[in-house]
Amino acid sequence: MNKKVNLPKFKDENKERDFWTKFDLSEHFDPKDFISVSLPNLKPSSSAISVRIPSYLLVRLKEKAHELHIPYQTLMKQYIAKGIFAH
Repeated sequence: MNKKVNLPKFKDENKERDFWTKFDLSEHFDPKDFISVSLPNLKPSSSAISVRIPSYLLVRLKEKAHELHIPYQTLMKQYIAKGIFAH
């Protein structure tokens, strides 16, 4: 199959997201057209947030992160993920 896909110019990210949500690759390509790829450096997107925590807790978090030789925000994310996925 392998038809040429003409992509529209998108006015904003929401319009592009809407387009890709409804776009069906099977109308343009056969499964044999695809190859397996590895993206080892791909990192999940993240969002900055503001969280108020007691000062003593932040101090302890930073101390623990220092002991582990990792940034305290990395340790905080690990603790949050562990809590979320524990159940």
